[in-house]
Amino acid sequence: MPELTPSQTVGPYLRIGLDWADGPDVVPSGGVTIGGTVYDGAGAPITDAMIETWQADPQGRFPHPLSGGTDFRGFGRSCTDGTGRWEVHTLLPGALPGEAPHLDVSVFARGLLDRVVTRIYLPEPGDDPVLAAVPQERRHTLIAERVSETEYRFDIHLQGAQETVFFDF
Repeated sequence: MPELTPSQTVGPYLRIGLDWADGPDVVPSGGVTIGGTVYDGAGAPITDAMIETWQADPQGRFPHPLSGGTDFRGFGRSCTDGTGRWEVHTLLPGALPGEAPHLDVSVFARGLLDRVVTRIYLPEPGDDPVLAAVPQERRHTLIAERVSETEYRFDIHLQGAQETVFFDF
Protein backbone atom coordinates (compact mmCIF):
# COMPACT_ATOMS: atom_id res chain seq x y z
CA MET A 1 0.00 0.00 0.00
CA PRO A 2 1.51 3.37 -0.97
CA GLU A 3 2.16 5.91 1.76
CA LEU A 4 0.17 9.11 1.88
CA THR A 5 1.97 12.30 1.05
CA PRO A 6 2.37 14.31 4.25
CA SER A 7 0.57 17.64 4.45
CA GLN A 8 2.65 20.76 4.07
CA THR A 9 2.08 24.41 4.66
CA VAL A 10 1.91 26.91 1.84
CA GLY A 11 5.49 27.64 0.82
CA PRO A 12 7.29 30.89 0.22
CA TYR A 13 6.53 30.76 -3.52
CA LEU A 14 2.75 30.90 -3.22
CA ARG A 15 2.45 34.13 -5.21
CA ILE A 16 4.46 33.11 -8.26
CA GLY A 17 2.07 33.19 -11.20
CA LEU A 18 -0.91 34.17 -9.06
CA ASP A 19 -0.48 37.94 -9.32
CA TRP A 20 -2.32 39.50 -12.25
CA ALA A 21 -2.22 43.12 -13.32
CA ASP A 22 -5.84 44.04 -12.63
CA GLY A 23 -6.38 41.57 -9.78
CA PRO A 24 -7.02 44.29 -7.18
CA ASP A 25 -9.22 46.28 -9.59
CA VAL A 26 -12.69 44.78 -9.27
CA VAL A 27 -13.80 47.98 -11.02
CA PRO A 28 -11.43 49.88 -13.34
CA SER A 29 -12.06 53.29 -11.76
CA GLY A 30 -14.20 55.04 -9.18
CA GLY A 31 -15.70 53.14 -6.30
CA VAL A 32 -13.93 52.57 -3.01
CA THR A 33 -10.67 51.08 -1.76
CA ILE A 34 -10.81 48.39 0.90
CA GLY A 35 -7.49 47.27 2.29
CA GLY A 36 -5.28 46.82 5.30
CA THR A 37 -2.34 44.85 6.61
CA VAL A 38 -2.03 41.10 7.23
CA TYR A 39 -0.30 40.22 10.53
CA ASP A 40 1.06 36.95 11.89
CA GLY A 41 0.61 35.75 15.48
CA ALA A 42 3.54 37.82 16.73
CA GLY A 43 2.09 40.99 15.21
CA ALA A 44 4.60 41.16 12.34
CA PRO A 45 3.32 42.06 8.85
CA ILE A 46 3.16 39.17 6.38
CA THR A 47 4.77 40.34 3.16
CA ASP A 48 3.90 37.37 0.93
CA ALA A 49 0.21 36.70 1.62
CA MET A 50 -2.54 36.73 -0.97
CA ILE A 51 -6.08 38.02 -0.34
CA GLU A 52 -9.05 37.12 -2.53
CA THR A 53 -12.40 38.87 -2.24
CA TRP A 54 -15.78 37.88 -3.65
CA GLN A 55 -18.84 40.07 -3.38
CA ALA A 56 -22.22 41.06 -4.78
CA ASP A 57 -22.67 44.23 -6.82
CA PRO A 58 -24.43 47.27 -5.26
CA GLN A 59 -27.83 45.69 -6.09
CA GLY A 60 -26.95 42.47 -4.25
CA ARG A 61 -26.36 40.41 -7.42
CA PHE A 62 -23.42 38.14 -8.20
CA PRO A 63 -21.90 37.82 -11.68
CA HIS A 64 -23.69 34.58 -12.43
CA PRO A 65 -26.47 33.86 -14.94
CA LEU A 66 -28.77 32.59 -12.18
CA SER A 67 -28.52 35.85 -10.19
CA GLY A 68 -30.15 38.03 -12.82
CA GLY A 69 -26.95 38.88 -14.61
CA THR A 70 -24.49 41.68 -14.00
CA ASP A 71 -21.30 42.80 -15.69
CA PHE A 72 -19.71 43.36 -12.29
CA ARG A 73 -16.71 41.02 -11.88
CA GLY A 74 -17.16 40.62 -8.12
CA PHE A 75 -13.76 38.94 -7.63
CA GLY A 76 -10.55 40.62 -6.54
CA ARG A 77 -7.05 39.35 -5.79
CA SER A 78 -4.36 41.31 -4.00
CA CYS A 79 -0.96 40.19 -2.84
CA THR A 80 0.56 41.93 0.15
CA ASP A 81 3.46 44.29 -0.48
CA GLY A 82 6.75 44.65 1.42
CA THR A 83 4.88 46.15 4.38
CA GLY A 84 2.14 43.51 4.50
CA ARG A 85 -0.42 45.85 2.92
CA TRP A 86 -3.18 44.68 0.55
CA GLU A 87 -6.09 46.46 -1.13
CA VAL A 88 -8.87 46.05 -3.65
CA HIS A 89 -10.69 48.75 -5.62
CA THR A 90 -14.37 47.94 -5.84
CA LEU A 91 -17.95 49.08 -5.37
CA LEU A 92 -19.75 48.81 -2.05
CA PRO A 93 -21.65 45.53 -2.00
CA GLY A 94 -25.41 45.43 -1.77
CA ALA A 95 -27.34 43.37 0.75
CA LEU A 96 -28.21 39.78 0.01
CA PRO A 97 -31.58 38.36 1.09
CA GLY A 98 -31.41 38.14 4.89
CA GLU A 99 -27.76 39.26 5.07
CA ALA A 100 -25.99 42.57 5.57
CA PRO A 101 -23.70 43.82 2.78
CA HIS A 102 -20.28 42.15 3.04
CA LEU A 103 -17.28 40.85 1.13
CA ASP A 104 -16.21 37.22 1.45
CA VAL A 105 -12.45 36.95 1.96
CA SER A 106 -9.94 34.13 1.54
CA VAL A 107 -6.43 34.51 2.97
CA PHE A 108 -3.53 32.43 1.70
CA ALA A 109 -0.17 32.71 3.48
CA ARG A 110 2.92 30.74 4.39
CA GLY A 111 2.38 28.60 7.44
CA LEU A 112 -1.24 27.81 6.58
CA LEU A 113 -2.28 24.31 5.53
CA ASP A 114 -5.28 25.74 3.70
CA ARG A 115 -6.83 29.14 3.14
CA VAL A 116 -8.68 30.82 5.97
CA VAL A 117 -12.03 32.45 5.26
CA THR A 118 -13.61 35.52 6.81
CA ARG A 119 -15.97 38.36 5.94
CA ILE A 120 -15.65 42.12 5.77
CA TYR A 121 -18.70 44.05 6.91
CA LEU A 122 -19.01 47.78 6.47
CA PRO A 123 -19.46 50.02 9.53
CA GLU A 124 -22.91 49.70 11.11
CA PRO A 125 -23.75 46.47 9.26
CA GLY A 126 -27.28 45.97 10.58
CA ASP A 127 -28.86 42.56 11.03
CA ASP A 128 -26.90 39.58 9.75
CA PRO A 129 -27.23 35.98 10.97
CA VAL A 130 -23.53 35.19 10.48
CA LEU A 131 -22.37 38.28 12.35
CA ALA A 132 -24.95 37.66 15.08
CA ALA A 133 -23.45 34.18 15.64
CA VAL A 134 -20.06 35.72 16.48
CA PRO A 135 -19.54 36.59 20.17
CA GLN A 136 -20.10 40.31 20.74
CA GLU A 137 -16.52 40.91 21.93
CA ARG A 138 -15.11 39.53 18.66
CA ARG A 139 -17.46 41.14 16.10
CA HIS A 140 -15.22 44.18 15.67
CA THR A 141 -12.67 41.93 13.94
CA LEU A 142 -15.12 41.59 11.03
CA ILE A 143 -16.05 45.26 10.59
CA ALA A 144 -14.00 47.57 8.39
CA GLU A 145 -13.07 51.02 9.63
CA ARG A 146 -14.15 53.92 7.45
CA VAL A 147 -11.10 56.09 6.75
CA SER A 148 -12.69 58.48 4.23
CA GLU A 149 -15.59 58.67 1.77
CA THR A 150 -13.79 56.25 -0.54
CA GLU A 151 -11.50 54.25 1.75
CA TYR A 152 -12.04 51.47 4.30
CA ARG A 153 -9.39 49.74 6.42
CA PHE A 154 -9.57 46.06 7.32
CA ASP A 155 -6.53 44.51 8.98
CA ILE A 156 -6.29 40.74 9.16
CA HIS A 157 -4.65 39.07 12.17
CA LEU A 158 -4.01 35.36 11.60
CA GLN A 159 -3.43 34.61 15.31
CA GLY A 160 -3.03 36.30 18.66
CA ALA A 161 -5.15 38.50 20.90
CA GLN A 162 -6.56 40.45 17.93
CA GLU A 163 -7.15 37.39 15.73
CA THR A 164 -9.71 37.95 13.02
CA VAL A 165 -12.74 35.66 13.22
CA PHE A 166 -12.42 32.92 10.59
CA PHE A 167 -15.17 30.58 9.40
CA ASP A 168 -15.28 26.91 8.44
CA PHE A 169 -16.44 26.60 4.84
